[in-house]
Amino acid sequence: MTSPSPGVLDWLARLIALDTTSRDSNLPLVDLVAEHARSLGLDPHVFPNEDGTKANLVVTVPDADGKTAGGVMLSGHSDVVPVDGQAWASNPFTLTERDGLLYGRGTADMKGFNAIIVDALAELVAQPLREPVHIALSHDEEVGCIGAQPLVDGMRSVGLAPRVCFVGEPTSMRMIRGHKSINLVTITLHGLAAHSSLTAQGVNAIEHAASVVRYWRERADAWRTTGPFDEAYPIAHTTGSVNQIAGGNGVNIIPAECSVTLEFRSIGTAADDQAEIDALVAYCREIERAMRAEDASASVEIDVRAQTPGLDTPTDSDAVRLGEQLGLEVQDDKVTYGTEAGIYANAGISTVVVGPGDIAQAHKPDEFIDPDQLAQCQAFIGRLIDHVRV
Repeated sequence: MTSPSPGVLDWLARLIALDTTSRDSNLPLVDLVAEHARSLGLDPHVFPNEDGTKANLVVTVPDADGKTAGGVMLSGHSDVVPVDGQAWASNPFTLTERDGLLYGRGTADMKGFNAIIVDALAELVAQPLREPVHIALSHDEEVGCIGAQPLVDGMRSVGLAPRVCFVGEPTSMRMIRGHKSINLVTITLHGLAAHSSLTAQGVNAIEHAASVVRYWRERADAWRTTGPFDEAYPIAHTTGSVNQIAGGNGVNIIPAECSVTLEFRSIGTAADDQAEIDALVAYCREIERAMRAEDASASVEIDVRAQTPGLDTPTDSDAVRLGEQLGLEVQDDKVTYGTEAGIYANAGISTVVVGPGDIAQAHKPDEFIDPDQLAQCQAFIGRLIDHVRV
């Protein structure tokens, strides 16, 4: 078993110590990495979100001629999922070694990769490069890859257009060329409150929301039984689920509001995904008409919170070829989880997913990473640095 360098472990401890749960700001992490980049003589690009509470960060190491166009992008996200309600054996925001493993929120997903690429900046600036290397850290990946498109837009605004991207999500250092899309929708039903003994005077938002839940379960059952199917995935069909529901404020009150959040992870095209959302919207409009037949004030709101495209990178792409040159093997299988890779691919950047750690550890209590995975990733980044040097 091998271990990463002390520098990587130091950066991992520093990044884990910053609670960057998606509901909170990631600016302390962005500021820390940006200041490190400035100490190396680099000029980081910080792209704030609309209200300034979060930001994307891009640090570019130019080529030997000072050019920043093209090159290789190493992409990570700065946010992590909550630890609320999880039983941890150690502080989730303190890097802890136990039985040869490293524990902490984000060790696998994906501050392990981030620590490696930030630590590599010093080596990248030490010698001239044949092409630039871009270190990119996004915000809000865990809540629908919200920060990735603004990151692409920000890069374009300053003339950065990488030709290749490695997204460092945990793949156990396997090069992944394909994953499903993620689509997240919240439906909020506004009914009419009344005393529960006077049902005819109210519009029960929960009962009408139950129709939406049943509809969505039927769609999920249809995908499971009739497809379409792609056997490259461990779950070979599109999946759908209802992940959150909230409504009602008393046991003797007809509930005036109920919200349902559902998702589907699709093996189809972007057009297929949009057609599914359009059908869902049409069904919700039928529910709204039924509610308004009970009272004209009723309504249904539909919020498409995320439409993150899938990934299907060809084997002859620049990213796959570069990955092979750096010692990675071409994989035929695809993964069910989504990443920002589809957004970068749609922006014209040849993209694959490869990073340290096991996705099975992501989002769980006592999240951990094997130091050997970090060492393998650090060796991969080292080979990349050797490849791009003059």
